[in-house]
Amino acid sequence: MMAYGVFKVIHMLGIILLVGNVTVTACWKFFADRTRDPRIIAFSQRLVTITDWAFTAWGIGLTCIGGFGAAWIVGLNPWRTGWIARSEVMFGLSGLIWLAILLPIQIRQARQARSFGPADMVPESYFRSTRIWLIWGVVATIPLVGALYFMVFKY
Repeated sequence: MMAYGVFKVIHMLGIILLVGNVTVTACWKFFADRTRDPRIIAFSQRLVTITDWAFTAWGIGLTCIGGFGAAWIVGLNPWRTGWIARSEVMFGLSGLIWLAILLPIQIRQARQARSFGPADMVPESYFRSTRIWLIWGVVATIPLVGALYFMVFKY
């Protein structure tokens, strides 16, 4: 059962990285954008990209490796165990929102932000994209919370 514990720790570390980064990134991007300072906004937007690769991507990978590994160790079929399957659906839904809506906005904003100079005005299109990104970011986080609920309560 030592292996189960190892997989569970990997799974939990992945969740902490994923949910923690999603939450913290949205908060500091929100406050950075409110300054309307192009230097701060450009720096913040660059960090959105970096932290997505450094924490979100690793969080997703570790969550999957740890979760499937733990299920395999105890003999659960992750596709036929209701609470695990429901969690996977929620996790996948969140991922689809991220891939289809959030990631394209992040890429567009990163390209915009690279051109911001210290004296430039940040275009209104950037702030419109930020509002959409924040709204859909909250929407994408709701299924993650649902997945956590299913995993904790095994419902």
